[in-house]
Amino acid sequence: MSVVTNGLRQTGSLFALALDVLRALLRRPFQTKEFIQQSWFVASVTIVPTALVAIPFGAVIALQLGTLTRQLGAQSFTGAASVLAVVREASPIVTSLLIAGAGGSAICADLGSRKIREEIDAMEVLGISPIHRLVVPRVLAAMLVSVLLNGLVSVVGVAGGYFFNVVIQGGTPGAYLASFTALAQIADLVTSEIKALLFGAIAAIVASYKGLTAGGGPKGVGDAVNQSVVITFMLLFVVNFVASAVYFQVVPQKI
Repeated sequence: MSVVTNGLRQTGSLFALALDVLRALLRRPFQTKEFIQQSWFVASVTIVPTALVAIPFGAVIALQLGTLTRQLGAQSFTGAASVLAVVREASPIVTSLLIAGAGGSAICADLGSRKIREEIDAMEVLGISPIHRLVVPRVLAAMLVSVLLNGLVSVVGVAGGYFFNVVIQGGTPGAYLASFTALAQIADLVTSEIKALLFGAIAAIVASYKGLTAGGGPKGVGDAVNQSVVITFMLLFVVNFVASAVYFQVVPQKI
């Protein structure tokens, strides 16, 4: 019972922090310098890994779909299927995993180290809100970088799919490019960006929560980082499923 009670208490505290972040978004002055520094920091630790991960994702999708469409006699739709798979699902998932694994862990470690050094307590004693001063810029930075990285993954994934389908599997370049609009639509890209925005916010809020509640010295900070990554991954897959289900109910698909 104690495990269940502790889980419910932590869940409530996490949602309370999310609400506090929403309220703090409207407070002035906005921490512009901190926001820029955190945006650059999160981008610097995620851009290269995200681009490198996006290439094999696009390649695997292109190889699998190219083989399948050839078996079904619909090779001309390989490009459309690849774009749908990359833009709708692979791109936001890859972005969210890298943001949570690289950016989120760094945010959690930073706030956790501040917590065990009692910097957070000192800020509260001085009447400075840690949420407004530290958490809000990090959440907004993670959201901004997630949206930008999502576009990068989409481009790299589609380009990788084109290379492997056309060069490796001997597909037709014109058919691959011409089929982009056969099934895909602008709503797919918009939904993908909205997913990336939500995933970035979730990753930053969870990382901030675990960092602000860390204790027990350096070992406690390390445990908080591990927990934040695991919790974020679980939440991201659940939110992705819900967002995809809502998308298919709201947006009419091309036939």
